[in-house]
Amino acid sequence: MANTYTLIASSTVGSGGAAGIDFTSIPSTYTDLMVLLSGRSGRTDSAQEVVSVGINGSYTNMSGVRLWSNGTSAGSGSGSIDYFSVSATNAATSNTFGNASIYFPNYANTSYYKSISADGVNENNGSENAEQLAAGLWSSTSAITQINLKPQSGTNWQQYSTAYLYGIKNS
Repeated sequence: MANTYTLIASSTVGSGGAAGIDFTSIPSTYTDLMVLLSGRSGRTDSAQEVVSVGINGSYTNMSGVRLWSNGTSAGSGSGSIDYFSVSATNAATSNTFGNASIYFPNYANTSYYKSISADGVNENNGSENAEQLAAGLWSSTSAITQINLKPQSGTNWQQYSTAYLYGIKNS
């Protein structure tokens, strides 16, 4: 069980939005990493946005499984993926943000591939909601030194979207 969570970096999107939220130069001094995201994208055709997660600048070499539900139906999928959680969009209720947590255990170990697990939720004033749970594998033995988060729709993160990167030590 983790003994300490240390804030490594944080990002708050300013006026005009941002194409992505990037954490770079991540130190290798922790056991695990956790990203907490409160996000809203510029997408207008749906109240739900999927968050693409890049590692060390790459959105490839990832495979995994996903479970999702929108309150009326549910589904699952597997295969090559680059997205691990759900966020809100500009089609959602004003000032509503989706929330996600993304966990990277043993991120600095260079002996084996890296696993990722995530969960995300969004809500649209009771008329629409979404939940996604995902587990994946990044097929690289490189240490994770950079994490990139962007809306999969290609729109920008909206003002006041926030992300926090925590280092976790198990000793």
